[in-house]
Formats: sequence, structure tokens, C-alpha cells
Amino acid sequence: MKYVVSGCLAGLACRYDGAAKPCEAVRRLVAAGRAVTACPETLSGLPVPRPPCEQRHGRVFLKSGEDVTEALEKGAERAMRIVREHGCTAAILKARSPSCGFGRIYDGSFTGTTCAGDGVWARKLREAGLSLYSEEALPADAALDAED
Repeated sequence: MKYVVSGCLAGLACRYDGAAKPCEAVRRLVAAGRAVTACPETLSGLPVPRPPCEQRHGRVFLKSGEDVTEALEKGAERAMRIVREHGCTAAILKARSPSCGFGRIYDGSFTGTTCAGDGVWARKLREAGLSLYSEEALPADAALDAED
């Protein structure tokens, strides 16, 4: 299985706060050539660091109130090109992110509260038929693949 992974999980300093959220199993998959990285938020042209953003009523807003939905849609499309170019069939995504979260995402209140929903890129990945995983629930074969 070929994975696409959220860049921050692979150790790239691409999060809103200029940091990474490395996941060792994801880093091993990338090092073994079993995964490629993408960050739809940086592919959108948003700077690093940047104000945090969350989804509210189907739109994505920076904490300052600026609507960045269109930018994130473009970034998600650019990330989908990477998925197609590399023949990825599954994704390991950053939980709760407005781009990468699936199932539960931050609710737009910037209080750490979550709600049901999918991030902008996660929705596109799901629609494309990829299997979705997070760093909190890795696929069973990720550890085995990473050690090969």
C-alpha cells in the first residue's frame, strides 16, 4: 500500500505554529519509500507560521476571522495531484485538522472543541476512494511496512 501522509506527521515544520507533529511510524514509512508527504495548507500558499484556522458552517476561517476556504480548496487540489502522481491508495492524516482531520474536526470556536466533519483535503481523499487513517489510529500494516 502506498500512503500519502500529512507533512507535519512526517516531521515537516508546516503547521500553523511553524512546528511539526512527528509520528515515528509515519517517518519510517516515508524513509522506506512507502509514503509521500503533502501539506495542503502550505500548498494553498498560506504562510508558516500563520494564525490557526478552523471550519465553521462549511467554511474555513483564520482565528482573525479571514475566510481562507478558497485557498485551502486550491491547496487540497494541489495535494491531490501528489496523490495521483504517486498512486497512493491510503492516507495517514493529522487528526482534527481543518484540512486533514476526518470524522472529528475542530468546530470553529477556537476552544479545542470538536464536532463531526471532515477537513477540506480529507473530504477529497475520501471522495477519491482512499482509506483514511490518523496518527491516533494507524493502519495495521503501517508498522510492518515501516520496518521492511
